[in-house]
Amino acid sequence: MTARLAPHAVTAGDEAAVVGELLRRARAAQAAFADADQDTVDRVVTGAGWAIMEPARNRLLAEQAVRETGLGKVDDKVRKNHRKTLGLLRDLQGARSVGILSEDRTTGITEIARPVGVVAAITPSTNPAATPANNIINALKGRNAIILAPSPKGAGTCATLVGFVQRELEKVGVPADLVQMLPPPASKALMGELMRQADLVVATGSRANVRAAYASGTPALGVGAGNVAAIVMPGADFALTAERIAASKTFDNATSCSSENSLVVVGDAWEPLLAALAQAGGVLATAEEQARLEAAMFPGGKADAAFIAQSAPRVAALAGLTRTAYAGARFILVREQGVGPDHPFSGEKLSPVLTLYRVADFDAAIAQVGALYEYQGKGHSVGVHGATADEVLRLGFELPVCRVIVEQTHCVAVGGAFDNGLPFSLSMGCGTWGGNGFSDNLNYRHFLNVTRIVRTIPAREPDEASVFGDYWRRYGR
Repeated sequence: MTARLAPHAVTAGDEAAVVGELLRRARAAQAAFADADQDTVDRVVTGAGWAIMEPARNRLLAEQAVRETGLGKVDDKVRKNHRKTLGLLRDLQGARSVGILSEDRTTGITEIARPVGVVAAITPSTNPAATPANNIINALKGRNAIILAPSPKGAGTCATLVGFVQRELEKVGVPADLVQMLPPPASKALMGELMRQADLVVATGSRANVRAAYASGTPALGVGAGNVAAIVMPGADFALTAERIAASKTFDNATSCSSENSLVVVGDAWEPLLAALAQAGGVLATAEEQARLEAAMFPGGKADAAFIAQSAPRVAALAGLTRTAYAGARFILVREQGVGPDHPFSGEKLSPVLTLYRVADFDAAIAQVGALYEYQGKGHSVGVHGATADEVLRLGFELPVCRVIVEQTHCVAVGGAFDNGLPFSLSMGCGTWGGNGFSDNLNYRHFLNVTRIVRTIPAREPDEASVFGDYWRRYGR
């Protein structure tokens, strides 16, 4: 079953009418759903999760995604679809999103959950099923309708997913039009019209789409660019650290914005880490190979999309690297010193190519990561292995990041894990550092309006002396 779409292709000039019809249906469905009780909402949410988690549908979606986009690995997408959805459903179990959220007698404030209305969700080709599913579930948890605007490459997979979700909605007895998507062919004009007419925009993907969301005139939640760095200290368990990094860097051929792009290696950690990375499947490029790889991946200084989310052997073949070691490589290592446009390996690569920086000490490591993030990736996250508790705190106080991931597989941990406390999500806010209006993992609370009933409480007006007394004693009146 695929999503019910417009019966014909959208022609230029028809965008407002096409989107207007989708919005009309979405608003009618949302109005019918707005009075649902918490039990009904939770059954709808569970059904939407089962739409992607049912094993046969999960594999079908993963296979379709790789076939249509040419990005990533089927088995990893199966794991991602399963794990991210299961974790999200765990987070939502027992979470109130209907009626009274809280009553505080001390403040006299009662909080009531209200829907935001119709959500426009802009989703990327790198996760054409998992990200839409995450947005759908969070939107439905808030009794909203949602209209997806998938990347053109991922539109077929998204349509299949929406069809599965609509079937589950009909089982529960709520309108299928709660979940819709833009009809193909995708266009900037169509997406822009959707963002203009919706009540909330959630944008995950290219920086251009995120900027368009913020410029749409509609309240928007967009995420910042990824360019994750991880610091490796001399005290790290090198074998375990290398395997964590390898698992993160190679998962789904590095489609995740949360996969490491650079390692900042401190002092005596250099040699043992290189050996451990080689054991974990990394191949260190020679200077000549690195030059050829850079020329192939960044012709004219711009990234070649042919390398995105390909396996390491495929990347090597595209670049003409013929050394036999590349045939069995899990990832490719390159050494770098500079940062910025003249050093393209210092940026996000969305491929199993990992950049190495060698620094003398922890202060230099902080400076190096700071320079990387000034170029690209500010606000997202940083990984660290082998650091002391004080060093970990320094990262949180000194680097422009919203998350410090300690001794974990980074691309798994950042989006929520069963062994950490972050909400399961595929969209990570990067705060004002990353040009975003939020700094936590996107979650169901972002899909709610909250009305507050405010009652009087005993007055708590202080006298001036209790406020200014210490200041007056120190500095006078």
